[in-house]
Amino acid sequence: MLSNWLIDTELFAAPEELSVFQKELPLEWIEQALEQTNKASIRRRKLPAELVVWLIVGIGLYRNRSISEVVSKLDLKLVDKLGETVAPSAIPQARQRLTAAPLKALFDITSKHWCQREDSMDVWHGLQLFSVDGTTFRCAENEEHSEHFGYISNQHKKQSVYPVARLCALMSLRSRMLRDVKFGPCSKGEITYAREMTESVPSNSLTLFDSCYFSADLMISWQSAAPNSHWLTPLKSNTRYNVVEQYADNDYLVKMSVSPQARKKNPQLPEKWRARLVTYQENRQDNHIEGVLSSLTDTTKYSSQDILDVYFERWEIENGYGEIKQYQLDDSILLRSQTVEGVYQEIWGLLIAYNLIRVEISQIAKEAEVSPLRISFVMAMRYIQDELMWCAIASPGTIPKKLKAMRENVKQFILPKKRKRPKSRTVRINKTRYPIKKRTS
Repeated sequence: MLSNWLIDTELFAAPEELSVFQKELPLEWIEQALEQTNKASIRRRKLPAELVVWLIVGIGLYRNRSISEVVSKLDLKLVDKLGETVAPSAIPQARQRLTAAPLKALFDITSKHWCQREDSMDVWHGLQLFSVDGTTFRCAENEEHSEHFGYISNQHKKQSVYPVARLCALMSLRSRMLRDVKFGPCSKGEITYAREMTESVPSNSLTLFDSCYFSADLMISWQSAAPNSHWLTPLKSNTRYNVVEQYADNDYLVKMSVSPQARKKNPQLPEKWRARLVTYQENRQDNHIEGVLSSLTDTTKYSSQDILDVYFERWEIENGYGEIKQYQLDDSILLRSQTVEGVYQEIWGLLIAYNLIRVEISQIAKEAEVSPLRISFVMAMRYIQDELMWCAIASPGTIPKKLKAMRENVKQFILPKKRKRPKSRTVRINKTRYPIKKRTS
């Protein structure tokens, strides 16, 4: 499990003697990622490429500690015959030599393996549930970050205070594991990043999108990316359509036009395309979605009520982003890397660490026979952090007992089932920005 992937430095120096307990993130995967990107350490260093990869993943787990302290606490260093250890100045040099490419390759290797293993059995009507949504990370303000990532403009200010990296992810909703991620400058829109993830769409899947992703090009491409891959998104208020067939009072097959601008960018798009529209029958509140559009046109397999209900699972991706920002990053305002390459490196390490925690949570949930969403992310992360430090100084042979004890302890933090909302959701009225002139007698 996660606690097995940190072994002592002598074993790193002799890869043929790796511990048999290093399972979830085996050294072979790291070596594979380094070889794919031509970053394997040829000559012996005090901080070789393999250890730098561990360091960056560790940075993603210990945001409240300095980088040099992470090296010290996790024992991620080699010592020569004279007892000299790695100097603090060697850490940024080692990160610069490594670049972000091996971390990206490692994320691709691990996410494909973990998601396929952990999510294959938890399905909705035979389909795995995913969601696509975006978020942002603020970077330290310097000339390099400003030129590369740029700033986000809004209605109140000309631009954001700090340079912003935009991220778009494909997340499994039943385990909150990240299957694919694209990120970079904020000048690039979320739909563009989402379009780049079509190659990662798995077969027999349903992906839930927010309304801002509604695009004929994206939806058609997503549906044709893999066999039996479907999409679902809320109906936008300005969507124009014609009813082709009515299945029920609130269930329709509709036809929509593809804009000339979209067809100019992608000439392969048809002039018209079809989707299923299911609307809500109950009295709608202000700002409540009117219905959903989807590619699930088979009414015998997917009922209208099931389609309406499944949309609200999309909020799990928001919870996943909250876990990353609030707990892993410890509510920090900025990423700590001072270079563009360092930011990419840091984000990839953060995402790998997040998936490692979710893998452990998934294993704990299986033993406890509950959903992975019932396991406290905070408590699991804290125990994993403690176990990693313990493993840095412990004998590998005693790790299984510690793992078993950790699992038993984490089960005590199983979250209770969510209660149903007793009343309908309401929206509070925002206070006016303008002064109010009160009537005086």
